[in-house]
Amino acid sequence: MPVVRRVIDTTTNLIGWIRRPRRITPQHDPRDGQVKVNLGCGLAVTQGWINVDASLNALVASWPKVMHKMLYRLSGANRYYSLEQYCDLLGNHVFVHHDLSHSLPLKDQTADYVYSSHFLEHLFKPDAENLLLECLRVLKPGGMVRVCVPDLAYAVSLYLRGEKETMLEDYFFVEDKSSFLARHKYMYDYELLSSILEKIGFTQITLCSYQTGQTPDIANLDNRPEDTLFVEAIKPS
Repeated sequence: MPVVRRVIDTTTNLIGWIRRPRRITPQHDPRDGQVKVNLGCGLAVTQGWINVDASLNALVASWPKVMHKMLYRLSGANRYYSLEQYCDLLGNHVFVHHDLSHSLPLKDQTADYVYSSHFLEHLFKPDAENLLLECLRVLKPGGMVRVCVPDLAYAVSLYLRGEKETMLEDYFFVEDKSSFLARHKYMYDYELLSSILEKIGFTQITLCSYQTGQTPDIANLDNRPEDTLFVEAIKPS
């Protein structure tokens, strides 16, 4: 299975590299007329959002349902979802396959909200900064980004309590050899993240709490309340 995993990662990465220049006009949520984009989502999705991800799941979501059943065992999602749940998630939500380490596949000033949870830390710092700059580009004036990442301050608190192995394994994934994409490549506390957002051009940078803020649907989107840093910021009008 590790060989299969590497083949899947290599294939999806190649497709993502080929697609990196594309720009699409996103469809709005018919319920509220807003364009809401969920970045690096995996299968943690909710209705009305455009889910952008470089995974096999996002790649095959638009394929016929029979293919979803065939690829279920290879996706890795079988560890967390039943076949029925997996097919329901792919078939009833909007996915866009794209490698976010290169760019965001949306046209300028087309999104009202951008959300990302536990994804930014999987990018090297320059790529993460570029993605946040891309968020600024695609947001409409006055649009909002909400970034949720593992809190470096919480990881340090584990170290100070003597839970060193937990910190290394859960926050830095030092022993995770399953996939290069799964490894954490940078970590943030509020000061580090807010300084990047401010440098890029965001304003009204706000430290939020779990399922609290101005982003829609965060009751469905936010997870891992005990160890997550939640930050919202606005694109200037």
